[in-house]
Amino acid sequence: MRALPRPRRPITLAAALACATGLACGDPDERESESSTGGGPNASGIPLTSGSLTGETDTSTGGVSTGDPSSGDPSGNPSGDPAGDPSGDSSDVKFDLGATPDAASGETEGDEGCKKVDLLFVIDNSGSMEDEQVNLINSFPGFINEIQTQLSGTEGYHIGVTTSDAYLFNQLGCSGEGSLVTKTGGTGASNMTCGPYAEGNNYMTEADNLATKFQCAAQVGIAGDGDERPMKTMGLALSPGLNAPGACNAGFLRDDALLVIVVITDEEDDHEVESCLQLPQPGSPGDPTDWFNTVVAAKGGVEQNVVVLTLIGPPGPNPAQCPQLDKCQGGIIGAEVSVRIDAFSKFFTYGFVGRVCENSYDAFFSEAVGVIKSACDEFMPPE
Repeated sequence: MRALPRPRRPITLAAALACATGLACGDPDERESESSTGGGPNASGIPLTSGSLTGETDTSTGGVSTGDPSSGDPSGNPSGDPAGDPSGDSSDVKFDLGATPDAASGETEGDEGCKKVDLLFVIDNSGSMEDEQVNLINSFPGFINEIQTQLSGTEGYHIGVTTSDAYLFNQLGCSGEGSLVTKTGGTGASNMTCGPYAEGNNYMTEADNLATKFQCAAQVGIAGDGDERPMKTMGLALSPGLNAPGACNAGFLRDDALLVIVVITDEEDDHEVESCLQLPQPGSPGDPTDWFNTVVAAKGGVEQNVVVLTLIGPPGPNPAQCPQLDKCQGGIIGAEVSVRIDAFSKFFTYGFVGRVCENSYDAFFSEAVGVIKSACDEFMPPE
């Protein structure tokens, strides 16, 4: 994957929302006109650069895209319908990286890149996710090794795991939503005590045997709530309360680190009435815009310091790769189309979506490393 173009300045939350609400953001002809994965027009999306994007498109496991967080619709649909245009399958867009010299000094912006990376894995622990957890664990060693190779100048990693609801098997005092996993239990879990980890925290670092420790923590099992709330637990995992000194996630989130979020789920995070028993399923509070705002706020308003990787049932005609999950019959094969999580992912400059139904996630993570490398190259240190 060739890397993304360099932005001339940090894209702050205020700037993103200003563009999304119709304020002047530069020549509209210079902004990307289509979502790279959704196929719909990006009428008022966040501009990735001050110039136009160029590159070729090929069908693959995922795609980098942006949209309009003010409407909850990455396709620019003025109705605010998060479904946008579901007619296209996910595709990967490859871009050439053009260095942008500073006009006054002749220096190139972003040369230093990121020095630290925080990786948060949000793993659905409901009853249909056993195979997907195994796939994730199998693909992780190659993923982290490639990140360490591509980001050779990076000094330190924090790697944390949380689930899609409260995790009652976790250590005492940290079983609430968003807490990082140090102990697992229940059907399909590793049923092991994984932490505290090598440096005494509730998250892994490069001091740990990452393949072994990640396998322990990521195999969270399938005893979780069928009303998945991964967007809520994601936000809580990044919240000041859980990251405060002495709290369950203390020290995980760093202001001067690139944040990489990996979400894996085979169901939508939505407000629905379960069709079989007509039971209300509230899902996470808010909508894709709210989830976007929560994550960007956690990074000081600079959205380009975040990479979002999602393995979901993506919108589009993909029954062969990702058949509809039969929730009424307790099915475990396939996935529910996750329009809202897809929309959330595409709000980010460095958002990448893949199919959760793949037999292996190696190809997805291999391409995702290129997205992370681009984001690291353009990392904007906090002022």
